[in-house]
Amino acid sequence: MERRLSAILAADVVGYSALMEQDEAATFERLRTRRTELFEPEIARHHGRVFKLMGDGLLAEFGSVVDAVECAVSLQRGMAERNAAVAEEERFEVRIGINIGEVIVDGEDRYGEGVNVAARLEQLALAGGICVSGKVAKEVEKKLAFGFDSAGRQKVKNIEEPIDVYHVRLDAPPRRRILYKRRLGRRQWALGVPAAIGAAVVAIWVVLYNPLSMSSRGGSSTIPSVAVLPFKDLSADKSLGYLGEGLANDVIAILSRFSDIAVISRTSSFAYQGKEGDIRQIGKELGVGYVVEGSVRKEGNRVRIVAQLVNANTGDHVWADRFDKAGTDPWALQDELTGKIVGAMTGEFGAIRKADYSQAWGKDSTNLAEYDYYLRAESQLNLYTKEGIERSGEICRQGLQAFPGSPLLTVELGWSHWLKVALLYSPDPQADLQEAGRLVNQVLADKNLSPQVTRLANWLNAWLLTLKRDHDGAVAAMNRALAAAPYNAFTLTDAASIFLQAGQTEKALELTDAAAARDPGLSWFFNYVRGFIYIVLGKNEEAVEALKATEFADAPLQLAIAYMRLGRDADARAAVAKMLKSAPTATIESWRQTWNFRDPSILDEAAADLARAGLPSGSPQ
Repeated sequence: MERRLSAILAADVVGYSALMEQDEAATFERLRTRRTELFEPEIARHHGRVFKLMGDGLLAEFGSVVDAVECAVSLQRGMAERNAAVAEEERFEVRIGINIGEVIVDGEDRYGEGVNVAARLEQLALAGGICVSGKVAKEVEKKLAFGFDSAGRQKVKNIEEPIDVYHVRLDAPPRRRILYKRRLGRRQWALGVPAAIGAAVVAIWVVLYNPLSMSSRGGSSTIPSVAVLPFKDLSADKSLGYLGEGLANDVIAILSRFSDIAVISRTSSFAYQGKEGDIRQIGKELGVGYVVEGSVRKEGNRVRIVAQLVNANTGDHVWADRFDKAGTDPWALQDELTGKIVGAMTGEFGAIRKADYSQAWGKDSTNLAEYDYYLRAESQLNLYTKEGIERSGEICRQGLQAFPGSPLLTVELGWSHWLKVALLYSPDPQADLQEAGRLVNQVLADKNLSPQVTRLANWLNAWLLTLKRDHDGAVAAMNRALAAAPYNAFTLTDAASIFLQAGQTEKALELTDAAAARDPGLSWFFNYVRGFIYIVLGKNEEAVEALKATEFADAPLQLAIAYMRLGRDADARAAVAKMLKSAPTATIESWRQTWNFRDPSILDEAAADLARAGLPSGSPQ
């Protein structure tokens, strides 16, 4: 038996099954053309060889890992060029995984863990992206211009040891290797960035990466960790709580672009809202080395923000500044302060950091008044109560009267309609779902969206496509949303729900495990999703343990399902009664409208369990 060390490239088409359903002949012909005109020539040009074709995928072997990575980048760039030249419905998105390891040679075929890991990395890659093992990243980091985003160590199916996973930064020019973490939550993608966000983020990054400060970090021993507290409302009438939350969300969002900073999610850090406490104790409880805090005032169209970075180990202030903003443009001061602070960072590195920052936020026409409507609506939405969601919708509609067609307010209104259904508050789920769909389609039809609105719209669309049984489309939409936040605990957890319903149960569990490792404070959410995953896997004892730790959304109903399957009928009925107390109009029918599995028997069996546990059937009144 011959063995040898090889670099293996695995590639496949995202959403291929859905494309085949739409037009089998045309899809097959486009795949054949891409393979013969792009993939096979590029692989050969980089001294590789295709050794296996698998429907929409292929495996190729390279003697050089440098050749393999350069080939993968050429392939993705070639795909992007071809996609730009054709109609949207004719585009292919490819994902690629690369590993280097020992393979077994069997004639023209190759086997072994070296091949298996490459295939698993391909499944972790984003649409249009490249995912490589730590071995590959280490081997090529000083030989190629491409940068890498660390996704940490991840457990993958049928591979015993966790794998160090990295995403290739296709858009990065030559630079010294710096890794960026992207950890954005659904509610943490605030669009406008009034006043101090640019300066605060860059200054925080500079401090965290000052070599002199490395030894004083708390939390992780390898990367600095930071929590961002809600900015305190110092207005005379205490009416700006929503603005302080929104500013903190923006800081979290932009810091989350960097893979070499661990940012605690808003749900963990916002637990300290309105509380006075020792920063050192807060840092200890959250497991971070740094804490960002600040305050906000607003008078007319003028905003004053004070922000500061505190060392959570010593309580010392590391950095502080005050920013004023007047007028209607929320971007002007951001650009001014970003340029001022990043300008202090010399050479190519500083210029690239500024470019990365600008690209992260993008530009749009949002002004301070429009942004104010959004923040107030978002603050209400985050309450997850029936009244809060209703109020959020009202604020969005008021804002749309002042700013007709605003994509930001339109997608926020779409989320309010969806959450009424998802949290079982809606008296007419079908009407709310139809309106959410209309709003998200309206937003996605705009080709000039800011990156943040595009992500929020794709996230919402993933849920709506799931309910339409377009699971491949839903996974593709969720991958587009995840592209900006592959490491954020909130996003990973919500994505798990989409993958679970699409039939990728093990992948869903991996996502919740990754979320738990990154932010234990988000247990109320990832335990909620884990509960249904365990039910689907037949692990009902584990489901009960997870669901007892949360009461989010329909968790009591999931708990009732697990109890019924364990023969604990009385506990199941008590769980249903608890659900009906918080959502009196909940029925089996309204509950079914919030989930849609690729395998319909999963929902049928769960609904039967709920009926036996006492959940009413029929339409909500």
